[in-house]
Amino acid sequence: MAESVELPGRLAILPFRNKVLLPGAIIRIRCTSSSSVKLVEQELWQREEKGLIGILPVRDAAAEAASAGSLPPPGTGTNLGERGSKNQEEISESHKHGAKNQQEVIHWHSRGVAARALHLSRGVEKPSGRVTYIVVLEGLCRFSVQDLSTRGTYYTARITSLDMSKLEMDQVEQDPDFIALSRQFKATAMELISVLEQKQKTGGRTKVLLETVPVHKLADIFVASFEISFEEQLSMLDSVDVKVRLSKATELVDRHLQSIRVAEKITQKVEGQLSKSQKEFLLRQQMRAIKEELGDNDDEEDDVAALERKMQDAGMPANIWKHAQRELRRLKKMQPQQPGYNSSRVYLELLADLPWQKASEERELDLKAAKDCLDIEHHGLVKVKQRIIEYLAVRKLKPDARGPILCFVGPPGVGKTSLASSIAAALGRKFVRISLGGVKDEADIRGHRRTYIGSMPGRLIDGLKRVGVCNPVMLLDEIDKTGSDVRGDPASALLEVLDPEQNSTFNDHYLNVPFDLSKVIFVATANRMQPIPPPLLDRMEVIELPGYTPEEKLRIAMQHLIPRVLDQHGLSFDFLQVPEAMVKLVIERYTREAGVRNLERNLAALARAAAVRVAEQDHAVPLSKDVQRLASPLLDGRLAGEAEVEMEVIPMGVNKHEISNTFRVTSPFIVDEAMLEKVLGPPRYDDRETADRVATPGVSVGLVWTSFGGEVQFVEATSMVGKGDLRLTGQLGDVIKESAQIAMTWVRSRATELKLTTAEESNLLEGRDIHIHFPAGAVPKDGPSAGVTLVTSLVSLFSQRRVRADTAMTGEMTLRGLVLPVGGIKDKVLAAHRYGIKRVILPERNLKDLVEVPSAVLSSLEILLAKRMEDVLDHAFEGGCPWKQHSKL
Repeated sequence: MAESVELPGRLAILPFRNKVLLPGAIIRIRCTSSSSVKLVEQELWQREEKGLIGILPVRDAAAEAASAGSLPPPGTGTNLGERGSKNQEEISESHKHGAKNQQEVIHWHSRGVAARALHLSRGVEKPSGRVTYIVVLEGLCRFSVQDLSTRGTYYTARITSLDMSKLEMDQVEQDPDFIALSRQFKATAMELISVLEQKQKTGGRTKVLLETVPVHKLADIFVASFEISFEEQLSMLDSVDVKVRLSKATELVDRHLQSIRVAEKITQKVEGQLSKSQKEFLLRQQMRAIKEELGDNDDEEDDVAALERKMQDAGMPANIWKHAQRELRRLKKMQPQQPGYNSSRVYLELLADLPWQKASEERELDLKAAKDCLDIEHHGLVKVKQRIIEYLAVRKLKPDARGPILCFVGPPGVGKTSLASSIAAALGRKFVRISLGGVKDEADIRGHRRTYIGSMPGRLIDGLKRVGVCNPVMLLDEIDKTGSDVRGDPASALLEVLDPEQNSTFNDHYLNVPFDLSKVIFVATANRMQPIPPPLLDRMEVIELPGYTPEEKLRIAMQHLIPRVLDQHGLSFDFLQVPEAMVKLVIERYTREAGVRNLERNLAALARAAAVRVAEQDHAVPLSKDVQRLASPLLDGRLAGEAEVEMEVIPMGVNKHEISNTFRVTSPFIVDEAMLEKVLGPPRYDDRETADRVATPGVSVGLVWTSFGGEVQFVEATSMVGKGDLRLTGQLGDVIKESAQIAMTWVRSRATELKLTTAEESNLLEGRDIHIHFPAGAVPKDGPSAGVTLVTSLVSLFSQRRVRADTAMTGEMTLRGLVLPVGGIKDKVLAAHRYGIKRVILPERNLKDLVEVPSAVLSSLEILLAKRMEDVLDHAFEGGCPWKQHSKL
């Protein structure tokens, strides 16, 4: 037991974060930080039994903010001294304590407790070698801090003892109020000990303390054993007056006693209601009794009743309602603390939220209005818009008809997603988009089974829940980018979704009951058809959206992109004007794409440049005509005193264009060619690129198709001294490598006929190797359509004649020299047009595909058809091919 000790004038300070050590209490701590280890080493370890330290409570910044506004009353010990400027409630210091590694602002309390070490043990952590101490401390007496200073890495404080002298204590013990408080405290403490003795069969040692320890020290010992808040601990520490201390201790002991009695009452009530057949409901009865004591036992029941009403209003089919009732009965028997309660509750809420019967009311279809809407929102795409009008016409004649599932296939930026939203707008239905890009888990479509932790419904059911109707237009975006791994194949799961014969009973694994998807209108988008599995592709009607021609891009930019870009940047045509000629230059020199996304980005760059100019210039804001002058004595007085007052009240109804128009601009910002180069940089593409690259023999120009539309592909061939090997580079696939082998074989077999070798030297590759390269080596390339381009490049190399710079070609060739048809003709022709190519060589059997090419593009190109490889060579070289021979099959 702590006896009276004489304190030195200065003590080393060990901070206790959000915790208080009271006199007489014993606590075990572990010191790991460098500052606390140094303190223990110098003040306790080296001094052994004579060592004393001060324990000072500190409060971190978060706790200080939470307790703001509840400061202790004056005089209870929050001052660090009474000396002049030092008179303050707390001192904030940055201190590293415990295992914390970051500097924090902490707040020192003004009073603490001197402590001595009852036990010290030293340890070394491996492998770091850090020294740690485990210390058992006993609180001795209270002290007041006069000032703080540092000694090395830890703090020291000049202190004053707050304990009473023996004479003062003798006088207080004669005080009648103190005697009454002592008796009340001992009676309450004895009652608490008796209750604990009945519960835990202990208490003999505590009774001895009541008889031997002075009552003012006993108060601290009792309170230190209770679980109380930090603020209450501080209040007890600040109670220097023994009568105040006894009063607070009596209150805390009584509160602890009452909490034990309430717990006993609840336990007795529960045990009285139990029978042998109700043992499994023990926890449930205890919780119910606790709620009755608190008076809030109806909240959970009200929530379940509200959920039941919501389920009744959901309009579930009879078989699903029966299943939901069974789940609801199971939920009612569970307590919120049980593991399965939450998952059952979430599942029932999903059943109640799904639109089983709720549908969008379709307005009467007006085909003319729908056609006008499509024409306004989408330029060009005549075939696509005509197919959508046909689809809407069938829906008008037979609303319940099971229409086809449309799949828009085309390069990025051509308007696939916006077409789907236009269909929803024309039908008057809600629109929901499901992104399938990168989805590799079948559970994303069908949902997770409820046996898994964190299970959830699939994206389709979740989308219907979000949109709130059972007949939306649902866009399955990027359907060609689904993958498959050990978790399943999402494309196979979509087979059921997109089959009109099966999706009326779609079974989501999480939902575990059939849901009718037959009323949903599905629209899919993809960049390529090849990755889509054939069974899935068979369920959809593919509508191809090729790239736009430069003329279409120009119209789209003038009618749609420029107004939208100006609106997004808070501008109008009064600030920025982009002439058609400049837009055409942007299309030709800065963008070569099938869509219009890069074109919009370049126009946005011009708009930002204009916005900077408008924002930086000196502007005056004139008084709006619909704003009334303000009249007030205060304003009139300021004007009379020649004060400068400038104000304008902008009406709430003014939109951002009207606000922008208040900026007076001397002249609009007109984009010219110099402005393009300044903002967008030098031109990225040049009409002379093709001519420059085919300036030497061995180079030909091919046309290829990619997921981004058609592209021009150069093929380069060169020879060197070697052993007759063929080397291919450019990240090529197996098919294109085989095409190169076929091309080399054909050229070698026709070398004499093409006058590439003499009759005596029939081996074309004798003494040399051939290297064929496809530039843009980082881009993977594959496909058979480069066959004719490879042959042309090899013939140009061996004959040392250049291929025409204005000619591009595409087509697959056979070993016998036949030119076979290929796909993507429209995209390839548009690509040639974008690159400034004037002549295009196509397989003869692709003539039918030219119907899809816009007439404006065809009129600017010379289309040359080839049936055999000799026809291609005849068109590819200037003046024709003088070596052309009619080969015999």
